[in-house]
Amino acid sequence: MRAASPSDARGLRPLLEGQPLFLVLFALLSLSMLVPAALALGVEDFSTARHFFYTSLLGTSVAVMIGLARGARAEETTGRADLLALLSLFAAFLVLPLLLAVPFAESLPNTHFINAYVEMVSSFTTTGMTFFDDPRRLNAPLHLWRAQVAWMGGFMIWVCAAAVMAPLSLGGFEITAAGRDETTTRMARFQRAGVMRRVVRGAIQLGPIYIGLTFALCVLLLIAGDRPLVALMHAMATMSTSGISPVGGPSHSGSGVLGEVFIALFLLFALSRVAFSSDTVTARIGLHKDPEFRVGLSLVAVVPLLLFLRHWIGAFDVQAADDLGLGFGALWGAVFTVLSFLTTTGWESQQWQTAQDWSGLTTPGMVLMGLSMIGGGVATTAGGVKLLRVYTLYLQGRRELDRLVHPSSVSGSGITGRRIRRHGAFQAWVFFMLFAIVLASSMTLLALFGINFEEATVLSVAALANAGQLTVTGGAEPVALLELSTAAKLTLCAVMIMGRLELLAILALFNPDLWRD
Repeated sequence: MRAASPSDARGLRPLLEGQPLFLVLFALLSLSMLVPAALALGVEDFSTARHFFYTSLLGTSVAVMIGLARGARAEETTGRADLLALLSLFAAFLVLPLLLAVPFAESLPNTHFINAYVEMVSSFTTTGMTFFDDPRRLNAPLHLWRAQVAWMGGFMIWVCAAAVMAPLSLGGFEITAAGRDETTTRMARFQRAGVMRRVVRGAIQLGPIYIGLTFALCVLLLIAGDRPLVALMHAMATMSTSGISPVGGPSHSGSGVLGEVFIALFLLFALSRVAFSSDTVTARIGLHKDPEFRVGLSLVAVVPLLLFLRHWIGAFDVQAADDLGLGFGALWGAVFTVLSFLTTTGWESQQWQTAQDWSGLTTPGMVLMGLSMIGGGVATTAGGVKLLRVYTLYLQGRRELDRLVHPSSVSGSGITGRRIRRHGAFQAWVFFMLFAIVLASSMTLLALFGINFEEATVLSVAALANAGQLTVTGGAEPVALLELSTAAKLTLCAVMIMGRLELLAILALFNPDLWRD
């Protein structure tokens, strides 16, 4: 063993790098329970404060004892170590919500533990599918805990996308050279390091950005008129794209349209990783040329415009239809709602009802589910299929149409463009097929548990796309989640985890190299 250097003694970084990823996440989540405990103490809810404090103390003590018993061990830098890190992520989404649900269930004695567990899975995967439709049933610390868990889950996705997924060519990195040809790119420096070293380095680089953006949005929402807790939770829910709110979203908050404008600006970070990070090869091209960002903005512009123009195309009779202010209100309501569901946040604008009346759209749930299935950017907190895969299939389709006219033509878009169309299109198509198979399987299972076709469709899309608010807006009526059976709730948990970790990553866990020896 090497002698400890003075720099090693100055912080916990060497100690963290010598521990498994699951144990580090266990310890950090246990420590984070002190935040709602402090809030509960501040509002003199001593029972809730004790539940969070005791659970935090127990979890942190267990993690410290295990860490001391293991000691700081040298990390493996092989491909098997990367697969083990992927397995740790899967275990984190599956097992850690059991820990997170303990203080939640103890502070809410009139609910079953399974409801608390599903709620924490939904929060940690940034799905935001809440099983407590009445916000008044939860006190302020429990509301904050839901948003905080989702916020931490979003940050974990930011960090682990480049530290774990990229070296394995998963999570969208399989589309371009950024995932496969890592040894010839700037990501090569991450491959030479161990998994935990990459994770710690990524957390140090992205942590100030994530916290700073959340704080900035919180301040802007306070200025716009939101209460402190609402502003903080909406800022957390925006950055994590979870859509968790103590009041039912921005449409019921005090910030009004100005708050929606601020939220929309920060939702742009869910359209492309290039917007907040330069740790991938695609960052070289710049945000203005990033295909994901451009496709996302195109959808945000085209879909609301079509809804706006549908008023005259369909000749609908709307009261004050010629009012210019009403028209602009309808247009803004469509823009914000489309952007929110495209990033799988799932918030409606205060003007969304006006937009529906203006366009005469009687089934908006179909549009919102379609947007959520497309999803946001690769390696962001947004769920869905991801914009890069949609863009890849578009390029391949355009190329095939060109070949019908010019069968002997040779593409001149460069090595990267040809790679996206050939290798990337194949990977994107495989992902689409897996997405469809899991969606159909989930609908079938939910139907076997007595759920009707419409609700089974909405629940499956909401869980797999990590857009939990679809359970409220996707169908004709909100889905009564508390009335679902235990088997249906556990099925939704599994689908949410598959949607968050992505299906190709789940298949990678069946690699024989992971289980050999």
